[in-house]
Amino acid sequence: MPDHLRGVAFGGNLDPTADFGRAAREAQAIEDAGLEFIGIQDHPYQRRFFDTWTLMSALVPLTERVHFVTDVVNLQMRPAPMLAKAVASLDVISGGRIELGLGAGGFPEAVRAMGGPERNAAERVDALVEAIDLMRLMWSGAPSVTFEGEHYSLKGHKPGPPPAHRIEIWLGALGPRMLRLTGSVADGWIPSHSYVPPERAAVMNSRIDEAAKAAHREPAEIRRAYNVMGSIGVKDAPGLSGSPERWAENLSSFVLEAGMDTLLFWPTGDDPVAQFELFGREVVPTVRDTVARSRGSDRP
Repeated sequence: MPDHLRGVAFGGNLDPTADFGRAAREAQAIEDAGLEFIGIQDHPYQRRFFDTWTLMSALVPLTERVHFVTDVVNLQMRPAPMLAKAVASLDVISGGRIELGLGAGGFPEAVRAMGGPERNAAERVDALVEAIDLMRLMWSGAPSVTFEGEHYSLKGHKPGPPPAHRIEIWLGALGPRMLRLTGSVADGWIPSHSYVPPERAAVMNSRIDEAAKAAHREPAEIRRAYNVMGSIGVKDAPGLSGSPERWAENLSSFVLEAGMDTLLFWPTGDDPVAQFELFGREVVPTVRDTVARSRGSDRP
């Protein structure tokens, strides 16, 4: 798998567990650690979780620099026109710090129990394709937009406000059709290490590259983000483990050998704040240095 030589970025994931004090501390720790992204999963049918968009809106004023990304939105529960409006609104409020991680949607029983649409797997991807086109149309700055699809429509809608920056759409893609869609139209790919190990990520990245070239795009245009769960220096925690040096070695290989370029740390231990501090202080600088040396450059 080729290294696309994109700049390496880092982030931290926090759970939307219904404890705002904890979420606020973790968001501030991620920013204080110098990381670029805060990722938050989206499962509104989960009784233990806050609504992700409401939580992000509350956390944005507590930070100044870090970007937020949904990891990833379950499109079945969020109609595309309203999602586009919400994303653009929060992007303006945050000063251009919102990216959209987007999935076709899983957990059909939970979605159905909450009143969401009943769609089979193919229909969910069809709806996702429409949603991407519709949202970008709404963010285009056009004074009036019309869209006719099987799942969504706009009939002379006057969109606004426009987002403060070009919002990236990262797809949570696993299957062949979703990987082709990522390569042909998306700004990024966001799998999880627990579902897609590095050797499989390399193969899937190659499929994304093939789709990008078929769509006359440069593969390097597409961000490759990787959710990495585990604990640094903590024994008996789920996911990856080991010393900061071992973590840096693993993450560097994810960049140089698996083709990933954005690494989102998802702590599984009991003290996420301390884990984010350790990640930013002892893991991230080593990964940057290792990648830069391997690329023969002063910049990672």
